[in-house]
Amino acid sequence: MLRADKVIAAGQWTGAPADTVVLDFDERYRRRVAMTGVGGLAFLLDLAEAAMLRGGDGLSLEDGRIVEVVAAPEPLAEIRAADWLALARVAWHLGNRHLPTEILSKVLRIRRDPVIEAMAKGLGARVIALEAPFNPEGGAYVKADKGQAGRHDHGHDHGHGHAHEHDHEPRREDDYRAEHDHGAAHAKDLDHGHGHEHGHDRHRG
Repeated sequence: MLRADKVIAAGQWTGAPADTVVLDFDERYRRRVAMTGVGGLAFLLDLAEAAMLRGGDGLSLEDGRIVEVVAAPEPLAEIRAADWLALARVAWHLGNRHLPTEILSKVLRIRRDPVIEAMAKGLGARVIALEAPFNPEGGAYVKADKGQAGRHDHGHDHGHGHAHEHDHEPRREDDYRAEHDHGAAHAKDLDHGHGHEHGHDRHRG
């Protein structure tokens, strides 16, 4: 099968493409997969390492032709705010949750998520549902130290003797509830231990 083993960034290639592949956000994180263009051209994407493909990128075929990557429209939420400060506040909360976010002039775009949309509204933002190609910032998809591009995990030591990992995927309401339940249970354990310790002190007295 014809192979494509190189990605040429948008704007860095010229001429008419041999074909195009229309991919949504999830489908554009690839290393090795068989693809078929809208015109019927079949080929194997075979990259040395996983890459986040962006709309307008070109996949270089071994015969010299280029297949263009087109970002498919998908359900998004566009977030608008009264001023830059309000928008920056929303952006901070999105970044704190490691949510892929597209930053445009005066607006932010994320994939539809009722929990996050409610949060944005609670911060005073306006949320508009739409369908459009999704090209988020590349921060969550930069190359890691081992040369791997994409959804890299990193550990944070929270003082519990182990690291917590974040997978950079949009988190759902169940995740927040689980964290809340975990935190409440942890606090309860600490309170119990604290009271138990004082009980021993009284017995020793």
